[in-house]
Amino acid sequence: MSKVSTQKKSGTDWKKLKGMKDEEIDFTDIPPIDKAMFKKMVIRMPEKKAALSLRLDPRVIDWFKGQGPGYQTRINAVLQSYVEAHSH
Repeated sequence: MSKVSTQKKSGTDWKKLKGMKDEEIDFTDIPPIDKAMFKKMVIRMPEKKAALSLRLDPRVIDWFKGQGPGYQTRINAVLQSYVEAHSH
C-alpha cells in the first residue's frame, strides 16, 4: 500500500516567522492573560488508555494507517464519538 499524505500543506511562511522579533508579532486577536484568568484555569489530565488486542478488518486498518501517523488515536476518536452519540 502506498502512503498518501492527507495533511494540508501549511500556509505559514515559516522563514518569515522565524526571522520576526517579538515586537513585530500582532497579538491583538489574543486576549491578555492575567492573574484572575490563571485562578480560573483547571489542569485536565487525559484519561489513561487501556491496552488491548482488537480484531479489525484489514481494510479498516489500512484506511486509518493511510491517513498518516496517529491512526490508533483516530480510531479511538471515532469510537469515542460513537459512544457519545449513542449514550443517553
